[in-house]
Amino acid sequence: MKDSQRKKVLVTGGAGFLGSHLCKRLLDEGHDVLCVDNLFTGTKDNILPLLENPYFEFLRHDVTFPLYVEVDEIYNLACPASPVHYQFDPIQTTKTSVHGAINMLGLARRVRAKIFQASTSEVYGDPQVHPQREDYWGHVNPAGIRSCYDEGKRCAETLFFDYSRQLDLRIKVARIFNTYGPHMHPADGRVVSNFIIQALSNKPITVYGDGSQTRSFCYVDDLIEGFVRLMGSRDGFTGPVNLGNPGEFTIRELAEKVIDLTGSSSELIFEPLPSDDPMQRCPDISLAKEELNGWEPKVHLEEGLKKTIPYFDNLLREGKYKLPD
Repeated sequence: MKDSQRKKVLVTGGAGFLGSHLCKRLLDEGHDVLCVDNLFTGTKDNILPLLENPYFEFLRHDVTFPLYVEVDEIYNLACPASPVHYQFDPIQTTKTSVHGAINMLGLARRVRAKIFQASTSEVYGDPQVHPQREDYWGHVNPAGIRSCYDEGKRCAETLFFDYSRQLDLRIKVARIFNTYGPHMHPADGRVVSNFIIQALSNKPITVYGDGSQTRSFCYVDDLIEGFVRLMGSRDGFTGPVNLGNPGEFTIRELAEKVIDLTGSSSELIFEPLPSDDPMQRCPDISLAKEELNGWEPKVHLEEGLKKTIPYFDNLLREGKYKLPD
């Protein structure tokens, strides 16, 4: 890539699950990437292969504090995204979503950068509309244990659209549905990582509720493709746009598929459903198909699990993670 075509791109949360994959993709496209992360849930292991690239830079920084750099584009991914992590310090989670958005929007305004917000399907709460379209306003508990994340992300969206309307800032907002793949944190409490680690360890697989609740699972490469297409989409298209896989599976079906693919002897055990846990979560991706050059997920669940299981298997074999007793 010619220097005149090379963009300086900031990725907050860049050492996390999604951020590390995005950093690699941007480097592969020839861009200059600044990865910012406070390493609360991200890890240097995720970005070790990138550190030798002369166009990659890592900065340990918390986005709740202002950042002064010169960039052309910003991907704002910084925020703990699993219930285990965002409920650990709910006040800080809200600050990360809200103060982080304010600081990154302020930076984008100063340097006239285009800015992408990683929002979430959690803005729909426990939806009463299925599948969820972007014009659905959601069904969210504002005072529950998940509110720090749900309402924090909803407020961040509000800030993005107000900065766009009032200050003519170029924004892109993606609502991310369940995503999985290598670099997931093994202790994030998410259903895919939980099931794989329990199965590889031949431990009982914990299913909350009766397992009939449904989720859609998007492989990380498909999601990152959506990110890049959204950032490069036509001027005037801001989103929000759903990015996820509309293929729907029950939690029990996922558990049984993981057991089959790992050859595990694990059995299913059932625990009470956590508070405010949604019963259905599935995206309508019609808008993404229309605006993002026909984008849709290509990797089926079984194929994606086959790419993900070896990552967790290596973590266990190398002693980098041990399932709690």
